[in-house]
Amino acid sequence: MAIILDGKKLAKNILDDIKTKIAGMEEPPGLAVIIVGDDPASRVYVDSKKKDCVACGIISKEFALPADIGEDKLLALIKELNAAQDIHGILVQHPLPEGYDYQKIIQTISPEKDVDAFHLINVGRILNGNYGFPSCTPAGVIELLDHYNIFIKG
Repeated sequence: MAIILDGKKLAKNILDDIKTKIAGMEEPPGLAVIIVGDDPASRVYVDSKKKDCVACGIISKEFALPADIGEDKLLALIKELNAAQDIHGILVQHPLPEGYDYQKIIQTISPEKDVDAFHLINVGRILNGNYGFPSCTPAGVIELLDHYNIFIKG
């Protein structure tokens, strides 16, 4: 028997739950999204995240930077966002343009604000089950499978 997994319906339910939780907070959480360059697929992803943030009450701040901004200025922005009290999560959209050291950039994000969970500290936390933000795509897949009571082995 085939099971149809309705990810859109589940996503709407999750967004509704998040919206309810955020409505009860004194201040909404803030997400900073950094996009460097003009990769079309990255633009679609970032726009989707902004739409989801609006839908559930998260403050979304986009930092769209030119491809030639330079690594030093990008790292300075990340450090500024690490210190910002109104920013609770930071996402650097990848791929980055050629010439940027992606690992250096990701490791500059504070582990507590690393929403992709790519910082080495967060990778370690995931491995030992002690994490704040799970890695988005795998967590979404597991959420979908759990919702439909599909158990995986191996």
